[in-house]
Amino acid sequence: MKRVIIIGGGISGLAAAHRLKELNPSLALTLIEASARLGGTLLTDKRGDFLLERGPDSFISEKPEAVALAKRLGLESRLIETNANYRRSFIVRNGRLRPVPEGFQLLAPSRLWPFITSDIFSVTGKARMAADLFLPRRSANGVADESLASFVRRRLGREALERMAQPMVGGIYTADPETLSLRATLPRFLDMERDHRSLILAMLRKARSQQPAEKSGTSGARYGLFLSFDTGMEVLVQALARAIEKCDVRLNTRVTAIERERGWLIRTTSETLEADAICLAVPAYVAAQLLTNINQTLASQLNQIKYASTATINFAYRRDAIQHPLDGFGFVVPYVEKRSLIACTFSSVKFPARAPDNYVLLRAFVGGALQPDMFALETSEMLVRVKRDLRELLEITSEPLFAEVSKWENSMPQYSVGHLDRVQAIETQVAQLPGLALAGNAYRGAGIPDCIRSGEAAAELLNRATA
Repeated sequence: MKRVIIIGGGISGLAAAHRLKELNPSLALTLIEASARLGGTLLTDKRGDFLLERGPDSFISEKPEAVALAKRLGLESRLIETNANYRRSFIVRNGRLRPVPEGFQLLAPSRLWPFITSDIFSVTGKARMAADLFLPRRSANGVADESLASFVRRRLGREALERMAQPMVGGIYTADPETLSLRATLPRFLDMERDHRSLILAMLRKARSQQPAEKSGTSGARYGLFLSFDTGMEVLVQALARAIEKCDVRLNTRVTAIERERGWLIRTTSETLEADAICLAVPAYVAAQLLTNINQTLASQLNQIKYASTATINFAYRRDAIQHPLDGFGFVVPYVEKRSLIACTFSSVKFPARAPDNYVLLRAFVGGALQPDMFALETSEMLVRVKRDLRELLEITSEPLFAEVSKWENSMPQYSVGHLDRVQAIETQVAQLPGLALAGNAYRGAGIPDCIRSGEAAAELLNRATA
């Protein structure tokens, strides 16, 4: 009987294990996880009648892998959409929450009047953004990749970068826009320039081609595409754990070394295991450490992928303690505002059953590539600073009922310029090691559907390798 070992029990490793059992139920499959639980950053908690997401709270349905997996697991009836009444967001400017103009999606507007009347940008900032309508496209002979900051300054100007692109995209990738690869994260905007010359023209043309129902009301992210589960994201983790419960799942087990002879040897703190194939569903820096003695070139390439650390803080308040109407899903904070948090989600507005009646659940995000000093603070000091900012921005008049801090150290891979070339080089080296697959958020997408796709692709490869 062939044996496959998966190292890492986050969503990528779980997806790989589940797909392998679908493809070949007769495989001997072992999943090794260093911590005491499966799921990685997908962690849902209950505190009384409050439902807390300590990690991701949703996934995008435009990428089909998460929905497809949920259906195969029998979870389709438990999928929920965002609240259709409040699909907009805010941006902080000069200490106040300003609504993102209706139809504005991350970098550019798809409707002109809401953009023209917005108070997020100055008159000169709007004029510079409008110049995008007349600027030529970048030469086809230009460099293949570009940073978000370079692209936005070139097309839309400095104010568009500081006031919209940096906080919006930073809220997704917790990244420094000066180094973030646009091709690896938001390639559709590069494609817009190539195909339409102007981003604004491209957005206007796309809006005209949509059905009326698709145009109404949204701003910021495309919130109608975001889904979760009725009792939180850990529903997916629990269903995957049940689906592979007959496999050999080992928690609290740390892999200390990997060796390669005719097959693979996996050394843990307590034993040595043999396998015909392995999947490393761990952060790139962990994979690098484990592969150093097998392929130093590959280890070096993996170590080139840097990581940022983030924290989430769930706050519960009485509704009457917050003066802001909370008529959206949350807000992002430009770095130039010099606040302690990078974003805040109004969790109990975004999804149902997150807080009891007359109460509110907020979720703040701290740290990231631009504010590592905030992540490094002691929890008590972090709470003091974030509560102060929330009090000022949302006009909060009393202390929270509770605050739950979750710190995720080195959890967010940074897709810096040239990222896709680095990944291609990594994949070339991996192809020279039959029976090895990598999976996770470090390579070709950081979202939940991307991780699932990564894990399932690794399973397909290893199934062929053990055939």
